[in-house]
Amino acid sequence: MRLTLWFLGLFGVAVALALFASTNPGTITVFWPPHRVDVSLNLAILTLLLVFALLHVALKALSALFAMPGQARSWRLRYQERIMHSALLDALSHLVAGRFIRARKAAELVLAREAVMTRSGELWPDAPRLRVMAHLLAAESSQALQDKAAREMHFQQALLQSASAEASGTRDGLQLRALRWSLEERDPAAALDWLAQLPAGVARRTVALRLRLKVARLAGQNDLALETARLLVKHKAFSGSAALSLQRALALEYIQTTQEPEQLAAVWAQLDPLEQNVPEVALSAAGRLLRMGGAVDQAFAWLLPVWERMTQSKQGLDPDQKVFLIRVMENGFSAAGEDIDKQWLSRIEQAQLAAPGDADLQYLAGVACLHLQLWGKAQQLIRQALPRLSDAGLLTRAWQVQAELAQRQGDEAQALLAWRNAAQVTLRRKNLSP
Repeated sequence: MRLTLWFLGLFGVAVALALFASTNPGTITVFWPPHRVDVSLNLAILTLLLVFALLHVALKALSALFAMPGQARSWRLRYQERIMHSALLDALSHLVAGRFIRARKAAELVLAREAVMTRSGELWPDAPRLRVMAHLLAAESSQALQDKAAREMHFQQALLQSASAEASGTRDGLQLRALRWSLEERDPAAALDWLAQLPAGVARRTVALRLRLKVARLAGQNDLALETARLLVKHKAFSGSAALSLQRALALEYIQTTQEPEQLAAVWAQLDPLEQNVPEVALSAAGRLLRMGGAVDQAFAWLLPVWERMTQSKQGLDPDQKVFLIRVMENGFSAAGEDIDKQWLSRIEQAQLAAPGDADLQYLAGVACLHLQLWGKAQQLIRQALPRLSDAGLLTRAWQVQAELAQRQGDEAQALLAWRNAAQVTLRRKNLSP
C-alpha cells in the first residue's frame, strides 16, 4: 500500500512538471558585454538543480574524506574496548573457576591494554572503574595464591584509582574486600582498622554487619559481637531459630569471659530480656556467679524465669536443662546454708505437690531439707527418688547424700553400701562416656 502511494505521488509530480514545463514561455537573458545569452526558464531551473546536486555530492565526499581519521580512531577504540572487556570476563570466569594464575594474567592484560590506550591519548569515562576492577581481580587472585606482595601492590593501585570522581563508587567494595582478607589471615587488629574506616552507610549494610560479627568474635569483643548480632536479627538476616541460637551462643561466650561477680552482673545488665530468659544463659550466669562467690539471692533471681518456665509454662524445659537447673540450685543451697529463701522452699514444695511423680523435683526438695538440717525428711525424699532418677550425675549425688546421712545416724553398713552404689554409678558413667 505504501509503495502504491509513492508511485502515485511520483506520477503526480511528473505530470505537474510536464504541464508546467510545456506551457512555460519564460526566458532568462544574461548580458555579458559585448555578448547576450538568452536561456529558457526551464533550462535555467534544471541547470541550478544540477549545480546544487553536484555541490551537495562534493561536500558529502569531502566530509567523508575528512572523517576517515576519526572513524579509524573510533574503530581502534572500540576494538581495544572489546579486547579489554573480553579479558575482564576471562579474569572473572577464571577466578570463579579457581584458576587464579590465569585470572591474574587476564586482569594484567586488561591493565596493559588500558595503559596503551591512555598513552595514545584516548580518554573515556569508564577507564578509572575498569582499572579499579582489574586491579581488584588481580589482588583477589594473588590473595588466593598467597602472594601478599602482589596482592598489596594491586590493592594499593586500586585504592589510588578509586580516589577519582569517576570511580568513587568502587571504594566501598575495596574496603570490604580488605576486611575479608584480614579475616582470612586471622588478623583482628587489621580487620578492626578496616572496619573503623567504613563509611556509616556502608557499615549498616547486612554484608558489613556479618563481617563485623566475625571480626568481633575473632577479636574477643563479645559486647560488639552481641550488639552486631542484634542488628542482624533486626534486619532479618537470620531465621528465627538461627537468630536465637546465635544470640544464645554469644551471650554464653560473653558470660564465660567474666572473672568477678561485679563484672558478671554488669554483663547480665547488658543482655536483653529475651536473652536473659533463655534457659542456658540464665543457668550459666547463675552457676558462674555462685562459683565466683557472688550473692546467692542474685543468682536465684536470675533463675526465677527458668523455674517458672519449668513449672508453669507449657513449653517447659528439656531433661538436660532441668538437670542443669537442679544442680545450680543445689549449689545455691550449699552456698546459702540455713539462710535459704523461704519463698524458694515454698515454690519447690508446690511444684512437688503438683507433680508427685517427678523424681528430679523430689530430689531437689530432699536437698533443700538437707541444707535446712531436716535429716529425716531429706533422707525419706531422696530414698523415694533414688529408683526413678534417670540422670547419672543426680543419681551419684543422691547415693552420696544417703551415705552422708547414714554416717550421721551411725549406720556404717548403710553408708558403706551407699558409697559403693555411688562409685558404681560413677564408674558406669565413665565407661559409657565417649
